[in-house]
Amino acid sequence: MVRVEKILFPCDFTENASKVLPYVLSMAEQYKSQVYILYVDELQKWGGHFIPHTSLETLRQESLKAAEKAMDKICEEALQSCPNFQRKIVSGDPAVEILKLVESEGIDLVVMGTHGRKGLEHAIFGSVAENVVKKSPIPVLIVNPYKVG
Repeated sequence: MVRVEKILFPCDFTENASKVLPYVLSMAEQYKSQVYILYVDELQKWGGHFIPHTSLETLRQESLKAAEKAMDKICEEALQSCPNFQRKIVSGDPAVEILKLVESEGIDLVVMGTHGRKGLEHAIFGSVAENVVKKSPIPVLIVNPYKVG
């Protein structure tokens, strides 16, 4: 029998992420799993070249405060039915940070959405979901938020 004790939900606090959450909660309930909700702040990835260091640091702190507020909201509202969850906010490249957490916490399953970028946008920005699927040592469930209610 498949055991799924730890589920990772990488979240960007968008409406699309809220469409993925019911799948996370359903899986967690089914397997009685612990849910790890992860937000990765990408500001550090893009900043530093054209923004003076002091303003970048201020912007980073404001971004992390906003992420904490959004995390509080999703934990209070959406995760009430999931008594066993952990939250984490980090800075960096989302795919890299997701894979780091998979390894460090012994995650059994990643459940995440995709933005569905295509063409030039996909070529320039890449796909976090695609990178995670290609490099993950564990199963990854991808939910297309445009196809679910």
